[in-house]
Amino acid sequence: MTFSVTILGSNSALPTTKRYPTAQVLNVSERFFLIDCGEGTQLQLRSNKIRFSKINNIFISHLHGDHVFGLIGLISTFGLLGRTKELHIYAHHDLEKILRPQIDYFCNDLKFTTVFHHLNTKEPEQIYADKVVTVTSFPLKHRVPTCGFFFREKQKAPNIRKEAISKYNLGIADIVKIKNGEPHFDENEIQIAPSELTIPPPSPRSYAFCSDTGYNPAMVPVIKNVDLLYHEATFADEHKDLAKKTTHSTARQAASIAKEANAKKLILGHFSSRYDDLSGLLEEAREVFPNSYLVNDGDVWDIAAGR
Repeated sequence: MTFSVTILGSNSALPTTKRYPTAQVLNVSERFFLIDCGEGTQLQLRSNKIRFSKINNIFISHLHGDHVFGLIGLISTFGLLGRTKELHIYAHHDLEKILRPQIDYFCNDLKFTTVFHHLNTKEPEQIYADKVVTVTSFPLKHRVPTCGFFFREKQKAPNIRKEAISKYNLGIADIVKIKNGEPHFDENEIQIAPSELTIPPPSPRSYAFCSDTGYNPAMVPVIKNVDLLYHEATFADEHKDLAKKTTHSTARQAASIAKEANAKKLILGHFSSRYDDLSGLLEEAREVFPNSYLVNDGDVWDIAAGR
C-alpha cells in the first residue's frame, strides 16, 4: 500500500523560478492529505497530476503567508470544479476568522461546507484518525503559534499462513478470529501457537512534518523512530544567529533532531532564497546525520511496506 509524500513547494518566504513556497501532499493508501498551502499550490497539484477531488483534509502548520496564501484560490477552484464533499481544515483558530470572510466574499456559492478544526499549539494532540492512519499535531518553536504533524499508519492485523488454512481446515470465521488475536485449538482441543498460524504484519510506517521551527528538542519524544522526517533547514550554520533571531533552523540543527529522534531518513526543505547553491546545507546535515537529503519541488519520497 502506498505511503509517500510529494513535495509541491520547498522554499521559504520568497518563491523562486525553481521553488514554490511550502506545500506537500501525503498519500497514505490513497488517502491524500495536503500539508500547508503556499502560493501556487493548485498549479503544483496539477503539475504533479494529483486529483483535486482526492483532497479532503488540509493541515496548516501556522499562519505565515508562505504557508497559507494558496488556500483561498484552492477553495475557489474546488467550487468551480463542482465539489460537494466537505473540506476539513486543521489550523490555528485565527485562520477561520481570516478565511471565513474571504470565502463569503469570493466563494459565496460553494456547494460544499468548509469545516475548521482548531489546533492545540501548546501540547501534542491526536487530531485525525480513520481505519488506516492517525495524525497527531505537536507544538513547534516559531514566532507565531505553530504545529508540526505526525502521520502514522495503524497496526495491521497479522496475515494467515497459507499452509495453515489447509493443515488446520480453517474456515472464514476461524481466520477472522485468529487475525483478531483469538486463540485457535485443533481437533484435540490443544491450542495452536500463533506463530504456526500467522505471519506478523509490517511495522506501521510514519512521517513527520516539522516546519517552521527553531531548534526544538521538545518534539523528539513525539516523533521518536519516525521513518521519514521532513525538517526545515532555512539557513546554513554560518547564519545560525539569524536562524535563532527568526526562530528557524540550520541544516545542522535539523540533522541533530533527526539523530536524537532516531529517524530513519531526513529530508530538508524551506530553504532561504539567499542560497543559490544548497550543497553546503546538505554537507552540514550529513556531518551529523548521514542519511540526509535535500528536497526539490516535484520529488516523491516513498516509504516501502515491510522495510
